[in-house]
Amino acid sequence: MNDRWLEVTLPVPADKLDGVCAVLTANGMTGLVVEEEGDFLRFLEQNRQYWDYVDEGLAQRMKGASRVKFYVPDSPEGRGQLRQYLAGLEEYEPQTVSLREEDWATSWQKYYQPIPVGRRIYIVPDWMRGRPVPEGRTPLYLNPGLTFGTGSHPTTQLCLELLEGTLRPGDRVLDLGCGSGILAIAALALGASRAAGVDIDPKAADVAFENAALNGIGPDRLSVYAGDVLTDKKLAERLNPGQNRVVLANIVADVIIPLSTRAGDFLAPDGVFLTSGIIEGRQDEVRAALEGNGFAVAGHRERGGWHAFLAAKP
Repeated sequence: MNDRWLEVTLPVPADKLDGVCAVLTANGMTGLVVEEEGDFLRFLEQNRQYWDYVDEGLAQRMKGASRVKFYVPDSPEGRGQLRQYLAGLEEYEPQTVSLREEDWATSWQKYYQPIPVGRRIYIVPDWMRGRPVPEGRTPLYLNPGLTFGTGSHPTTQLCLELLEGTLRPGDRVLDLGCGSGILAIAALALGASRAAGVDIDPKAADVAFENAALNGIGPDRLSVYAGDVLTDKKLAERLNPGQNRVVLANIVADVIIPLSTRAGDFLAPDGVFLTSGIIEGRQDEVRAALEGNGFAVAGHRERGGWHAFLAAKP
């Protein structure tokens, strides 16, 4: 049994961060930890009581800094995996540190802290369960190490805020591209009666159900399917067409645009389509696709170079 791991760090310019993460994910590495200047500043603020002073030199070195971290076994097989993951990223020089099993198991956890989102949502790493939850907020427990969708990215936060503002008690919700299940689980925690998620990654169902279980939600309220609703008619028929008052798609513009041709089929007559994951420069294309497919854009939010829309059928 392997008891040592390599922590691999790739220093990456902030404007290349999303592209590098996309390459790593395409090469098979999905357990990524992204560090940015904002993460460092939040860490200092949240742990200020433990510091006698702030190292201004360190703060200056972190200015504008970003890096991606992941872990592989410290073995010949693990180094072979590392070469596979880094294919196409030869311009970046990886830094590696060998860790013992017990160090690896918890080293990435320090990058996650509870995240308040909107007016009511409070995303809590499961290992922090039991800590006080701010009054008026609904805790959402997740294991951030499982897959994409931890609540820390602006795209997820924008979608959660739109969801919070539009969800009604008893609504049915459908999440297209559910990843970790965070949006569907949040909808149920906020009062939805049932939610369904679908993702092209077959591992997403296990992850979503595990995160749902952390919140006391079972398969009687959450259904998760693997597949592509654009090409699989039988799958589409299982997603309650015409009955979902909220349909979510926190993906990317190149997927949202074709989805806009089908999203209306899943919506109840008074339903809303919430889209996020739209990078700066693509928002006009997405708006045009939504409007061209019969939606009226009733809301638009932007944060950190990412856009989200609330759309409805007139």
